[in-house]
Amino acid sequence: MARRELLILRHAKSAWDTDAPADFDRPLSLRGLRASKRMGRYLAETGLLPDAVVCSSATRAVQTLHGVARAAGLALEGVRFEGAIYEATLSTLLDVLGACAPDAPRTMIVGHNPGLEYLLDHLAGGVPIPGDGKLLPSAALARFDLPDDWRRLERGQGKLVGLTRVRDLDD
Repeated sequence: MARRELLILRHAKSAWDTDAPADFDRPLSLRGLRASKRMGRYLAETGLLPDAVVCSSATRAVQTLHGVARAAGLALEGVRFEGAIYEATLSTLLDVLGACAPDAPRTMIVGHNPGLEYLLDHLAGGVPIPGDGKLLPSAALARFDLPDDWRRLERGQGKLVGLTRVRDLDD
């Protein structure tokens, strides 16, 4: 059976002290902007650039993607922005993945907790929570090996290949 890769990227650290009219509109903090660039360099250095991207349309997710793309040299043509990823349930995220182009060997989803943590746990069939209680902290990247058909991703169908936290990356 053919396999595909999924990169799950949580948005970087957002700013709280802003004039944003709603949570959806909150931008990244300076720390978050730096973290997105660090993660972009990591993707480029490790050869993990996605062939397709689906991203929450919330401001902090879009800014995270732009920071990653600039640092990685990733073109943003064809990115699918999905409002449904914001505050998404596991079911919604599985539907979003099921609608991804099946011919993209490596797809990246950029979004939010707790939905992304639910997705990670579902695909892996259970993941131990680290000592700090954060499975997918800000700007963290999970990498999965998945079956070719994403229209129906059952619990435990994926293999968690790696989980990279931005704080563990070199500057």
